[in-house]
Amino acid sequence: MIAVIDSGIANLRSVQKGFERVGADAKIVDDPRALRDASGIVLPGVGAFRDGITKLRDGGFVEPLLQAIDAGKPILGICLGLHFLFSESEEFGQHKGLNIIKGRVVRFPEATSSSDGGGTRARLKIPHMGWNRIQIVRQAPIFNGFPDGGFFYFVHSYYVQPEDEGVIAATTEYGVTFTSVLWRDNLFACQFHPEKSQSLGLQLLKNFASLA
Repeated sequence: MIAVIDSGIANLRSVQKGFERVGADAKIVDDPRALRDASGIVLPGVGAFRDGITKLRDGGFVEPLLQAIDAGKPILGICLGLHFLFSESEEFGQHKGLNIIKGRVVRFPEATSSSDGGGTRARLKIPHMGWNRIQIVRQAPIFNGFPDGGFFYFVHSYYVQPEDEGVIAATTEYGVTFTSVLWRDNLFACQFHPEKSQSLGLQLLKNFASLA
């Protein structure tokens, strides 16, 4: 059973339905004790970092999640769930994350330099919303059967900056080059929403389920 953590900050049913479409048994859980019996764990999330990390801590999920990571269970963070893994976020102030991955969550710049070197600045639309490509830099198990440059659905105003570039599995371009997929041992996380990313997103969920 794959446990989808219910911290009150995500459209959990769409994640669960995505797993069901690929034949995986996924259950939405609001009791942290359920993580002990899960074969894999999904940490989803949308909205503000401060509210999300507070609900995660108040719900008692942090210790069981850390224990599951240490035990080698496959873990998948989605969108805000990726951000939670980091040391801190600058979203609406400075807020501590789970510090599982050293690094920060930062906001997209308001404008970017032009590619022609002329010094002009182009305004960047924030949030980054819609379909965009990922460029695979490390062949993670959740990429099995993937073409490089596949499109996925993004909705976010902040992105992660890991201190160790060795955890980066894929990047995406939007004004800057940012980490769109992270992979370290049994820990996976993506900035995009696989449950909204049609066939490639479902393939990612299927690949993750096969590890659980």
